[in-house]
Amino acid sequence: MPESKYRQQTIRAPRGTVLTAKSWLTEAPLRMLMNNLDPDVAENPHELVVYGGIGRAARNWECYDAIVDALTRLEADETLLIQSGKPVGVFKTHDNAPRVLIANSNLVPHWATWEHFNELDAKGLAMYGQMTAGSWIYIGSQGIVQGTYETFVEAGRQHYNGTLAGRWVLTAGLGGMGGAQPLAATLAGACSLT
Repeated sequence: MPESKYRQQTIRAPRGTVLTAKSWLTEAPLRMLMNNLDPDVAENPHELVVYGGIGRAARNWECYDAIVDALTRLEADETLLIQSGKPVGVFKTHDNAPRVLIANSNLVPHWATWEHFNELDAKGLAMYGQMTAGSWIYIGSQGIVQGTYETFVEAGRQHYNGTLAGRWVLTAGLGGMGGAQPLAATLAGACSLT
């Protein structure tokens, strides 16, 4: 059966105090994964895309199902290893070890090109997890406010005598993280037109 990046399914993380995994240490990443694919959060949840057009939470739907299965069965002394959106192993560790380790889009420099990466993605061997989609921690605009603020402050420092006071920032405010730009501009002392 070919691997599928499309499925007409609505994912919603469980709410409340009833566990679907064996402990809260595995319930938490399970809910984070599911929340990233909630239609109120994700850009294109039916294709596992959380944001940025290509930032996926899992390599394909078969990998998503395998991750969910592994998280629900993971014991308190085991660690799940995710490589670029695919569960590749469960290791016996100890109860103080991380429950999940995730490595996304890692290529050695010689092969770290978009052309090579896209070949691997097309073959189902990799996925682009963006900064937070593949690690299941996407939280929308609030996740990028600080970095955007710091970028604006630094632009003011380098180009406008240390401040953005009296300067305008024009932004479309579009996309999953577009709401960060007007807030960060205001925090940095600029006026924002969105």
